[in-house]
Amino acid sequence: MENALPITAGHAVLETVIGFMGIAWSEKGLIRLCLPERSREAVERRVFRHAGVSTSTEQPQWVVELIASIKAYAAGEDVDFSGVPVDLDGVDDFRLAIYDAARKLGFGETTTYGELAKRAGHAGLARETGAALGANPVPLVIPCHRILAAGGKIGGFSATGGSATKEKMLAMEGVRVGPPPAAQASFAF
Repeated sequence: MENALPITAGHAVLETVIGFMGIAWSEKGLIRLCLPERSREAVERRVFRHAGVSTSTEQPQWVVELIASIKAYAAGEDVDFSGVPVDLDGVDDFRLAIYDAARKLGFGETTTYGELAKRAGHAGLARETGAALGANPVPLVIPCHRILAAGGKIGGFSATGGSATKEKMLAMEGVRVGPPPAAQASFAF
C-alpha cells in the first residue's frame, strides 16, 4: 500500500437519541445531511437518492468530529456547526447567498424568510428564500429550521415529519413557536 491516497468521500448513518440520521461528504465537504428517520434503511435510501454519494464508510477526522457534534445536538446540547466544511458545487448564487446568511444564525436564534432574504442581499424575495431553503442539502449545518414565516408562524419544512420536525428541533434549542400554552395547562391538577 505504498502512496495510498486517503479515502476522501463517503457516507455514514448514525443513531442518535432522536432517530437515525445520515451524512455524505466529498473531498471538499459535507454534501448531504438527512434529518431523523425511524430506521437505518430509510436513511440509507435517502442518502443514496442523491448522485455522487460514495459507498465508502471510512471517515476523515472532520467527519468523526461532525458525527459527535450531531449526536450531541440530538441530545440537546448547544452545538455550533458554522465551521463544518460544506460542498455546494452546482448551487446557484442566490441559494449560496441565502445559505450563507442562514449559517450565521446561532443555536436558538431565529429570523423570518423575509429578513433572511434581506440579510442575504435579496430583500423582497421571501418566497424564493423559502424555496431555496426547501432545497437545502445539509439541514442542521445550514440551519433552515431556524427560519420562520412572518408573524412568528412555523412555516414549511421539507424534512421527514415536516413542520412538526422543525418545531421539535426549535424546541430542542429553547425556541417556542406558536401561541403560549393556556394558563391552566401549566398546572397538573
